[in-house]
Amino acid sequence: QVQLVESGGGLVQPGGSLRLSCAASGRTYSNYKMGWFRQAPGKEREFVAAISRSGGSTYYADSVKGRFTISRDNAKRTVYLQMNSLKPEDTAVYYCAAGSFSAAYSYTPDYYNYWGQGTQVTVSS
Repeated sequence: QVQLVESGGGLVQPGGSLRLSCAASGRTYSNYKMGWFRQAPGKEREFVAAISRSGGSTYYADSVKGRFTISRDNAKRTVYLQMNSLKPEDTAVYYCAAGSFSAAYSYTPDYYNYWGQGTQVTVSS
């Protein structure tokens, strides 16, 4: 069992930066691959980024590649999403998720076992 709690969302101007954190509890946290997803009003939840159990491999959606960076600190049981050069279209509720699937990563929400409650990110002038 893994519990996830996101933080760090807020209101930021276009071109600004935010860093999201996802704190995990549960002794088996380091066994899970982690991902960040987002969901804008009226849209489906979409993949943003994923990271392997060790943190050595990362994967990104094309829409955020070069602007967002996912990382994890297994000692602190925390996953991060550094978001730079934010755009209005990045506005959404951001969720972190933990998955035990066998593939290197997954962009499909259904493959993830545990989810946080989400944190709102609003990019607006």
